[in-house]
Amino acid sequence: MTHSMRTDTYSSHPGGGDWRDTATRYALLPLRIFLGVTFVYAGLDKLTDSAFLKDSGAGSIGDMMRAVRDSSAIPALIDLSLKNPVGFGYAIAFGELAVGLGVLVGLLTRLAALGGALISLSLWLTVSWASDPYYYGNDLPYLMAWIPLVLAGAPVLSLDAALRARRRSGTGEYR
Repeated sequence: MTHSMRTDTYSSHPGGGDWRDTATRYALLPLRIFLGVTFVYAGLDKLTDSAFLKDSGAGSIGDMMRAVRDSSAIPALIDLSLKNPVGFGYAIAFGELAVGLGVLVGLLTRLAALGGALISLSLWLTVSWASDPYYYGNDLPYLMAWIPLVLAGAPVLSLDAALRARRRSGTGEYR
């Protein structure tokens, strides 16, 4: 009687494999949840803060942009936002909300993550550019955190994955 030893410990099917397979499949989920919740919160915080969405005054988007104009990497970007600071404040708030919701539910995740990266990049080049040393500014780490989601999307527990599975099955039904 011959006995053989199984050497293929990694499985390609969703229910099989060892803990490393599972950890690999779900590795981006904590990042999605953190960034999604953070951006939804940031967007809602801006929309519900009556002082923020004003042209001037304590805590307003207008005063904040004027305060960082001379220390930003791209003063022209600040000048553009100062043409309509309230509109810019709404755009940032709704952008953060859309990005956060998109990443949380996993719908058009790569596009939402790209939006989050662009928001973080613009904030890094304007608001937190003067942070010294650079790692005291929080926008650069957010920018770097978005990159894995831009590259990989949301492979599990997402609407993107459900739609992909539906397309693959060819039946039009979710599996």
